[in-house]
Amino acid sequence: MNNKKVLVTGGLGFIGSHTVVALQQEGFKVVIIDNLSNSSIEVLGGITQISGKTPEFENIDLREKSAVKDFFEKYPDIGNVIHFAASKAVGESVINPLLYYENNLSTLVYLLHELNNREKANFIFSSSCTVYGQADELPITENAPVKQAESPYGNTKQIGEEIIRDTCKVNQELKAISLRYFNPIGAHHSGQIGELPIGTPQNLVPYITQTAIGKRSELSVYGDDYPTRDGTAIRDYIHVMDLAEAHVSALKRLLSQNENENYEVFNLGTGNGNTVLEVIKSFEKVSEKDLAYKIVGRREGDITAAYADTNKANDHLNWKAKRSLDDALDSAWKWQKLVEKKEENQD
Repeated sequence: MNNKKVLVTGGLGFIGSHTVVALQQEGFKVVIIDNLSNSSIEVLGGITQISGKTPEFENIDLREKSAVKDFFEKYPDIGNVIHFAASKAVGESVINPLLYYENNLSTLVYLLHELNNREKANFIFSSSCTVYGQADELPITENAPVKQAESPYGNTKQIGEEIIRDTCKVNQELKAISLRYFNPIGAHHSGQIGELPIGTPQNLVPYITQTAIGKRSELSVYGDDYPTRDGTAIRDYIHVMDLAEAHVSALKRLLSQNENENYEVFNLGTGNGNTVLEVIKSFEKVSEKDLAYKIVGRREGDITAAYADTNKANDHLNWKAKRSLDDALDSAWKWQKLVEKKEENQD
């Protein structure tokens, strides 16, 4: 196994592309698999511009077992995998659960099958704080109980973690880490890559930036009657580059054989919660724009508050989120303006 070579699935997506940049900056050789179903080949150019290196790229659909097998035969020296490729819209998963179970679970099983055949392998899984539901205690530690999932999407993260845990139990040579993200936002400070939602944004920050630039008429804030400091829901918003760097730290932990067990779980957040209105105020400050928003009713399935206890990741991954909410929103706004400029030039 080439310790410096890493497969990143979904490597042209939002978190994947920023992680590829962080890996390349640390001297790793990256191979990306992405089927471009929710991303653009242009992202590859952005990665190259930032890091000065173009990662290898394979357009493969991981739902095809034979294609996964062929890939690993072509790259016999790859034993490190960071797995982002997945469908991720909560609402769509409720309407089309089988699509989500096929996309998010069959792909995971096929990858693990191939890694099981390797002498040694390291696997990092993109999980989510959705596994906790509305936690009984805040901040949320890794020992908090996993609650019944609110959506098929959330369920695929829970089942995914269980599949990996069960596989690691019977194969001590396979080492894996599940990273439970809180709410990733922002973009690389260069403005070359960022979050590029196809269609209507599902996440708060792209909706804010699209509203500010005039693509959306106004932002809906779901609920101002939560038991929080201003009545709006609280989340732990983490800068995507902090998140990307945590993946590099997790891989280094596995490569240096510092793990306590061959399957571990870490929360990735800032440890602080911000309300929706605080995010809006921060955006208005960095952009010097007034944002059009209206308060509407709560959205089904939304929880009141979630923020991470990050002590385990801070101590064991030797990692800490260091960028602020203002930094994240400033970078998201820079990215949105560059996207707009590109679109104008194409018209």
